[in-house]
Amino acid sequence: MLGLAVVLAGLLVAAGLRVFAGHPRAAAHYRHLARREVAFLNAAGDATFPRGGAIPASGSDADVAGYVDRWLAVSTQRIRLLMHLLFFLVEHATLVSPAPGWGGWRRFSSLSPGQRIAALDGWRTSRHFARRLVFTSLRAVLTMGYFSHPPVLRLLRLAPLEIETPVCEADLLYPPVGRPLQAIRYGPADLTPPSDGTPVDLDGPLHPAYAERTG
Repeated sequence: MLGLAVVLAGLLVAAGLRVFAGHPRAAAHYRHLARREVAFLNAAGDATFPRGGAIPASGSDADVAGYVDRWLAVSTQRIRLLMHLLFFLVEHATLVSPAPGWGGWRRFSSLSPGQRIAALDGWRTSRHFARRLVFTSLRAVLTMGYFSHPPVLRLLRLAPLEIETPVCEADLLYPPVGRPLQAIRYGPADLTPPSDGTPVDLDGPLHPAYAERTG
């Protein structure tokens, strides 16, 4: 019995070290992501969007983790739980389905770049629908985060322009998308004349939140 207890204690310590220890310190403060989840998202983001491709920024350059943290802040408790479980599953599934090469059983964020790509490809091409669904879910999260990054949008010419929009009656009734009614900030005194029909200048200035900072 003593030997079994020692073995179990050793396994628990090893599991604890695998899950909680050795992750790099996050470069920014995240409210809803643990350090281990930031490490996973940076690793998965860089495997999906490597640095130096057609778009120079990598997944970690685009701060995919920051996007996910902001998304979790406005999500329901159920969605937050599912997201945390998704990251945990892919991070530690290498214990059951190792990546190719030496040390392929290590957690995903500790694999080499080539092993990470191979591990994700294993999810993508699996004959099991459940595994492919997990990959699709993770890819959707990473893609939304990557393509919300202003430099990426600027390079693709998808960054929103700075447009003066009139305030109409509907703005007095409906809040911005995804916000509560209390977010309505206009009253009757804020109504403005409708647009005069001048076409938008596609080469005009970008919205300040997406404009390239100088100096």
